[in-house]
Amino acid sequence: MPTNILKHLVAPFIVELFNHSLDTCHFPNVFRYAFITPVVIKANLDVTDASSYRSLSNLSVLSKVFERFVVRQLMNYLTSENLLPTLQSGFRTGHSTETAVLRVLSDIIQAVDRGSSSSYIRLM
Repeated sequence: MPTNILKHLVAPFIVELFNHSLDTCHFPNVFRYAFITPVVIKANLDVTDASSYRSLSNLSVLSKVFERFVVRQLMNYLTSENLLPTLQSGFRTGHSTETAVLRVLSDIIQAVDRGSSSSYIRLM
């Protein structure tokens, strides 16, 4: 079955399920299950030793879609109501570790230019 037909047939039911879940504050149990796959940490480790593995958890597609749906609504609300700190870089579109580091570096340079004292950690 073509994807666009499947999308038009199934999407309304998925939207109804997500909205009902949010309205009732109930996260369906089926979304809580993950497919666990053991993955060798490093190729040179002993594959017969259980400590050579880490677990890889894969949630269902619907669970991931629901997560993105909720995150998008929550971030839109927090942004529109100005509830996020202006200096927060984590979990924000257009912000990253690099933007946070650039901000700190800029603040240090401005403090030095003003003759203020600033401290830094020397990375080795």
